[in-house]
Amino acid sequence: MTTQDIFNLALQMGILADLRGKEKVMANLEKQKKAFEKLPESEKSEFDQERLTNPFSDSRVLNVAQDKEIKKVMVGIDMEGPEIMLAKQMGVDLVIAHHPEGKGLAGLADVMHLQAEVLSQYGVPINVADGLMRLRISEVDRSVNGANHNRAVDVAKLLDVNFICLHTPCDNLAARFLKNKIEKAEDLEKVEDLMELLKQIPEYQKAMEIGVGPKVFAGNKDNYLGKVAVTEITGGTEGSPKLYEKMAQAGIGTVVGMHQSEEHRKEAELANINVVIAGHISSDSLGVNLFLDELERRGIEIIPASGLIRISRV
Repeated sequence: MTTQDIFNLALQMGILADLRGKEKVMANLEKQKKAFEKLPESEKSEFDQERLTNPFSDSRVLNVAQDKEIKKVMVGIDMEGPEIMLAKQMGVDLVIAHHPEGKGLAGLADVMHLQAEVLSQYGVPINVADGLMRLRISEVDRSVNGANHNRAVDVAKLLDVNFICLHTPCDNLAARFLKNKIEKAEDLEKVEDLMELLKQIPEYQKAMEIGVGPKVFAGNKDNYLGKVAVTEITGGTEGSPKLYEKMAQAGIGTVVGMHQSEEHRKEAELANINVVIAGHISSDSLGVNLFLDELERRGIEIIPASGLIRISRV
């Protein structure tokens, strides 16, 4: 497999795992194409045409230095200058970052529309979810605008290292895995039952060893779960804190997430919604591992780095 082959595989897996369903993802791409076709010629040159085929703007091929068969990859949650230099020294063929870098970071806010569409599946009116998310999306877009987007990409270019980032595709894999596991579980009644279920997952077991395992951020372990929504595992970053009230009105009792700010926690408490934080890096690792297993099946050597809790299910 080449760098592009590996990236394409991630996109395919991310689309199939997307909580919106493949049909919705492809329909959104088709809308993007129609919007592009309507643009004046003067604006088409400014349009990011990769968005016509790649539904996850936070995931990109950042540098192809050597178009060759990939046999060894170094993979981590945040792969920046030091990790890329180490990969070069170790003779790695490709560096894979989970968190967005370069153009992927610039496109982080755009994937957040996913959250509104997923929330609508749980009963939140799509117009309400979309309206509140748009405010948050514009906030995130401004927050990443001042970043040094290409810092790590420039290191990869100077060292002739192949470099990609895979964010939402892997988060989709984690979200789908958790949703399936929760829906198949029996006798989930209280928050503590959900906590015990999460603690059976190897990535979270490893995280517990360093004190960052699953935790109840809002509510308490004795609370009834109600309807459990996996709405804060994928979709870029945290959505609008104002959504918790709308979730409660839609009948959601518990939200499973990766991480949560204090503002979001307080809003969840006010709405009487339980929030179980599975863990950030551990949840990232879960999604990345589900993708890496496919590479391992194809004979590619995996070198975990930068916080990745590598668990193979092959």
